[in-house]
Amino acid sequence: MVNHTWFQRNAAYLLLTVPPLCWGANAVLAKGVADLIPPVTFAFFRWVLAFLIIAPFAVKNARKDWSLVLSNWKIILLLSVCGISSFNTLLYTAVHTTTAINCALIQTTMPAAIILISSLVFKDKITKMQAGGVCLCIAGAFLVVLRGNLANLFHLSFVQGDLLMVIAVFLYAVYSAFLRRRPAIHPMSFLFYTFGLGSLVLMPFYLLERSYRPMPAINLSVVGSVIFVAIFPSIVAYFSWNYGIESLGANKAGLFINLTPVFASIMAIIWLAEPVLLFQIVGMALIVTGMVIFNRH
Repeated sequence: MVNHTWFQRNAAYLLLTVPPLCWGANAVLAKGVADLIPPVTFAFFRWVLAFLIIAPFAVKNARKDWSLVLSNWKIILLLSVCGISSFNTLLYTAVHTTTAINCALIQTTMPAAIILISSLVFKDKITKMQAGGVCLCIAGAFLVVLRGNLANLFHLSFVQGDLLMVIAVFLYAVYSAFLRRRPAIHPMSFLFYTFGLGSLVLMPFYLLERSYRPMPAINLSVVGSVIFVAIFPSIVAYFSWNYGIESLGANKAGLFINLTPVFASIMAIIWLAEPVLLFQIVGMALIVTGMVIFNRH
């Protein structure tokens, strides 16, 4: 008979590989359509569509959970603003003035930010071995992003988009660390309310953007991009991420974000026929080793 707790923990690890896969694709896609879709418009329609897709499946539980949501509205609002309204809007805005490499590089600091917030706010403790595991993960992610050449770090130029990414990383770290405070409601209810509230918060910024930027042309690239980000980086990734954090905690789950540049490299190998390079293998090995060390101590 399979031990239920063992299955739950391993299911969480497996599910936590899904968000970085989706978010790696999200970052690549965002850069690719930056000239086609204004950033706030992209984020707004992403979350509205994601909300509409899950609504038929979530509304029954959402009604049951309404009283709990109402009595915990402050934390629901915080999570909606930080995790839904802000992070991806800032990322989509950032790619207009910075490179995909810079975005990936800055995102590798998120696990450390999650651990720092968890330590300061919730007094979480980590051992020296766990700190070493975090450093290995970050080193592996840096190796992949810098393509195995430290000299590339000195050729990067930091601009407005990089500052936006720093803010985005901090806000998503807050979202991840404070997920432990969410009310005990059904997972679909949680997505229903955070997606809906996050969309409402974005609406005035969307209307403001409409006042000085025209609507994007309705074509296959635009429609397909919105549908993709509404389903995979939104519904699939957030469901998996929230479950992983609930099961393992924000500190352990946060390390999986370092897989984002690795998956981006794998996608480039598969879709763009790029060769498998040594730095990618070494970077992946460092990240996996760091994650194993952190989770074993």
